[in-house]
Amino acid sequence: MRQFRRLVYLGYYLRHMNWAQLQRFMGHVQKQHGMSRLRQTVAFLRDSLRYNISPLEWYQFGFVSLSPEVKSTWAGTGTMYEFQRKANPQEQREILNDKRAFHRAYREFCRHDLWSLQDLRQDPTLVDRILAGHEKLVFKDATGNCGTSVRIMTTSELKVLNLTRWMADNGYDMVESFIQQHPDLQALSPSGVNTVRIFTLIDGKGAYRVLGCRLRISVNCAVDNLAAGNLAAPIDEQTGLINGPGVYSDITRKPETVHPVTGVSIEGFQVPFWRETLEMIEKASRLHPQNRSIGWDVAIMSEGPGLIEGNHDWCKLVWQLPVNSGLKSMLDRAV
Repeated sequence: MRQFRRLVYLGYYLRHMNWAQLQRFMGHVQKQHGMSRLRQTVAFLRDSLRYNISPLEWYQFGFVSLSPEVKSTWAGTGTMYEFQRKANPQEQREILNDKRAFHRAYREFCRHDLWSLQDLRQDPTLVDRILAGHEKLVFKDATGNCGTSVRIMTTSELKVLNLTRWMADNGYDMVESFIQQHPDLQALSPSGVNTVRIFTLIDGKGAYRVLGCRLRISVNCAVDNLAAGNLAAPIDEQTGLINGPGVYSDITRKPETVHPVTGVSIEGFQVPFWRETLEMIEKASRLHPQNRSIGWDVAIMSEGPGLIEGNHDWCKLVWQLPVNSGLKSMLDRAV
């Protein structure tokens, strides 16, 4: 049964493959390690079935030079899917699937405003009040992932539009107030809001713990998602200091100890309001404990931390790549 499931997963990976990225990765490994593309193909197909990973993860996890023992420590897409299905039951995920539902459920921890397209349609005066009160607005698909549906616009651009019609025509069903991040984070990277990602777990006995903390850092990009070509760096849970370089999910790019655009040091960077951030996340985690393992996105502003969203299907790359270690044993213990 397990091998059949792995074959099904492999079929899914191949159907959804970014083939251009795979070709780039194959060329890089061939150049760096002298491994032919045929040998690579055999290796990633074999390891996909053996270790429950996708072909792209074979490259991102560095399997080309790892022993079987070390390979078994990495949590790939298949492992994460199985764990998150148990930790966050399908019928309980609505408050995490939909950003509008999340904002309502966790409003006490948010510092930004959010309005749905339905809100704007129901109150004819709301659009004018929003445009008058903000310089920038952020438009999103309420169920979008990886920052692919995010668009930031100035209100001066929007005043000439029929806003509700424009949103509907462009697939946006919600709009948020633009977040002004803390000056220290703005100095690190001003192109986008650099969010803290904290992974949490409430185990079967109700005990709470943190599985890891990372800072997602934008690189000439309006969003900070790793999948959009940005960096992720490890944060020491006790101090809030970044204790390693920022890494890309693109294996052709080297880790960065300083920001490649601003030149600000990444290693040793102190995340502001760290104690307050940890306290907020624990409270939020206990508010709706039916979802036991969440990847929280936190914006740090001058006045303190605020929740942006929580992810039931949190990313194994942001979790593991910044510490260059497979963390699957943490999930095994949790289950």
